[in-house]
Amino acid sequence: MFLIRSMKLKNRLAVGCGLSLVLFTLLVVVDLQMNLGICKPNVPSTGYHGKFKYNPDEDKTGVFKEFQRKFLGSGSKETTTMKNSGDILTTVRERVPMPPTMNDKYEDLMAIILNKIDDKTPTNYHKVIIKNEPNDETNPNMSEMLEIKIQKNATNLEKFQLSITKKEMYSKNDEIVPALLKDMIKQPIIHIVQKEGGTQLKLIIEYPNDVHALFKPMRFPREQQTLPNHFYFTDFERHNAEIAAFHLDRLLGFRRALPVAGRVLNITSEIYQLADDDLLKTFFISPSNNVCFHGKCSYYCDTSHAICGNPDTLEGSFAAFLPTYENAQRKVWRHPWRRSYHKRRKAQWETDADYCTMVRDIPPYDSGRRLLDLMDMSLYDFLMGNMDRHHYETFKIFGNQTFPIHLDHGRGFGRAYHDEISILAPMLQCCMIRASTLETLLKFHNGPKKLSDAMRESMKVDPIAPILIEPHLEALDRRVVIILQGIRDCLKKVDLETKQNTAAEYDFSQNDDSKNRN
Repeated sequence: MFLIRSMKLKNRLAVGCGLSLVLFTLLVVVDLQMNLGICKPNVPSTGYHGKFKYNPDEDKTGVFKEFQRKFLGSGSKETTTMKNSGDILTTVRERVPMPPTMNDKYEDLMAIILNKIDDKTPTNYHKVIIKNEPNDETNPNMSEMLEIKIQKNATNLEKFQLSITKKEMYSKNDEIVPALLKDMIKQPIIHIVQKEGGTQLKLIIEYPNDVHALFKPMRFPREQQTLPNHFYFTDFERHNAEIAAFHLDRLLGFRRALPVAGRVLNITSEIYQLADDDLLKTFFISPSNNVCFHGKCSYYCDTSHAICGNPDTLEGSFAAFLPTYENAQRKVWRHPWRRSYHKRRKAQWETDADYCTMVRDIPPYDSGRRLLDLMDMSLYDFLMGNMDRHHYETFKIFGNQTFPIHLDHGRGFGRAYHDEISILAPMLQCCMIRASTLETLLKFHNGPKKLSDAMRESMKVDPIAPILIEPHLEALDRRVVIILQGIRDCLKKVDLETKQNTAAEYDFSQNDDSKNRN
């Protein structure tokens, strides 16, 4: 009897020890993942998604620390805010709801725009706010360059393509774009084939009269945001981001993005019955009896990442095709502020505080409009939260003094509560912005109509509206303030440098006079 009791006690002790070890192991794992400070000091991390940690021994020049201080903090609702001074370049990590400058009317910036210059205006404001940019009076369109007359019976897509000019994709009051959007929404689909290349699934939609559009399907609900531990180059593309990007581009006055509209498809009748053989092989019925397919591509084209209907209805974005004429080819440019697309390695602009000085000396950024276009593109991407801008394209036929085409915005509008300040690096490092762009931002900030209201009104006509959830619209207004604050700080920075240079020159001249007298 004693032996039996002792054996049970041993079993109990063994089970107790085993459970203790399991609990301790779980505690260690949770501590390592959440950085609770139980197993190691709680060292704050920095960088994208908390992956990088600053080591002063590795930063011999102090450049990384300075860059981190200036650009990698953000004014986000989720993680950051500005210091009491309102300096966007010296942001700190705290949890507060909004930047303190939301109610600032930025009258100093507006005075510069309206030419109401006074003694308080920074001396060299014209170096930051560019009013008299290089201007090419000629603005030929694609029809004139290709010597192709726009026929009366041409499709709306052909009219749109041949009307593209050297300075913009379409004019401010263009009547073809609404008609083209209507075609992509209403016209019957006659054939579907998967687009080659790319990391994610895209379909080429063919309408009657040889009209085409690029289809990006819905991957997940609008409410689902990018996971904090996902890198910008591994995130899914969002169909609604493409639609929102088109409306944002038009409201900002850029008009460099292709027209995009939303549409709801029946997977069975409008995709499965019209698809080619390669795409058909990837269709299946899910355990929830929904019709699914995944196509073939570099990433996310397998059963576990399939696109499924509900049960066979699916919404997506439809983007107009660019010209396919032989002489309307596009030139691909590597973006100077391209990210490294590596989990640990950083790009040069992230470690070199004088990077913009080098870019300014390289064609085509050393003259003309291109550098200012990249400033526009940086704030455009910042408003969307788009970090995936590695290359951009221009039309070869117009030469170098033409606009960069705003393409591929599927990874925008992913995080409503986080403002990625590093996207603004081109504008903050070069400290320059078009006066017309600044005027547009001030107009939306001071009202009477905020950017969020204008976006809400513009997108409500789309068939799959609402396109964005409210937190993303609120983020637009918050990010406009961050851009304006950045411009103000650039003015202060340039003014301070001017005064320091003037003082240095005065000291130098005084020393020369003293030597001459001696």
